[in-house]
Amino acid sequence: MNNPLVSIIVPVYNVQNSVARCLESICAQTWKNIEIILVNDGSRDESFSVCEQFREKDPRIVLVDKSNSGVSDTRNCGMTLASGKYVQFVDSDDYIEPDFTERLVTAAETNNADLVIAPYWMVIPANSCKAGQALENLQENLGIEEKRPDDVREYGFLPEGIYDRDTFALRLMEKPASFFYSVLWNKLYRRDILVDNHLQFTSEVRWAEDLVFNLEYILYANVFVSIPKAGYHYVQNPQSICHTQINLASIVQNKLQVFRYYKDLYTKLGLYDKVQPQLYKFLTAFSENAYPAGSPQKIIMDMANRWGFGVLDASDKEKKRHAKSEA
Repeated sequence: MNNPLVSIIVPVYNVQNSVARCLESICAQTWKNIEIILVNDGSRDESFSVCEQFREKDPRIVLVDKSNSGVSDTRNCGMTLASGKYVQFVDSDDYIEPDFTERLVTAAETNNADLVIAPYWMVIPANSCKAGQALENLQENLGIEEKRPDDVREYGFLPEGIYDRDTFALRLMEKPASFFYSVLWNKLYRRDILVDNHLQFTSEVRWAEDLVFNLEYILYANVFVSIPKAGYHYVQNPQSICHTQINLASIVQNKLQVFRYYKDLYTKLGLYDKVQPQLYKFLTAFSENAYPAGSPQKIIMDMANRWGFGVLDASDKEKKRHAKSEA
């Protein structure tokens, strides 16, 4: 196996307390042939200063400072600077295992893969909720040094193996709202596919830009490889958009926007009729992370059908016709 260059793109925005841990984990990768592209999106804290300190120590780091324009534009900026055979994304409040990049690249090179996907760990900090913070403050006031451990959960929904495009797309429909399929950071991409097909991130959707990007990428990829071992630590941030700006209106709007992308992909693949029932699951299901309990699934479905998305499957329609004939 040769030693291809991997471009690791890290968008940075107001993460002064976590970006050092992130960069330490990237710089320590056992796969040494990497370029680390840090794009500071107009941070108002000391994030850029921390990044500068790492750039001074590691010549593989490319650091860009720009005005704030959002994560989609920031990642697009990073992709224009990338020169590697492969592209990997890491969020600046997360961190990766030392051999994660090596295992992704090895799988890609061994199988001539266009996309490699891996399980991941969700890390829920012990003090991420108000109750946890109150307990931590109480322990500190009482002089108790014992800290509650973080809650760590592993997620992965695709068995180890090699998949063609249609099989991978059908497996995705088994968990259409999962972070496992929708996010960027547990995957490895081929840069030539990104460049040749002018793939970029859209700002049309507020919190599903990763999923939209992946749906477009699937259309141009042929070989998909799933590896069995997790290597990415996704740290839940209670200040993220998924936790602070979710309401009924945004849920409905974003679900229906993404539904259009799903429908477009599976229509082009000739699989739409086959997966239409599973798309109901997407409209009513939620990821491992993003939504509170008791979300209004029925309202989403009613609005989807009212707006002509045609998400009822054949059995539902037949039941309705039968009910009308008996009335």
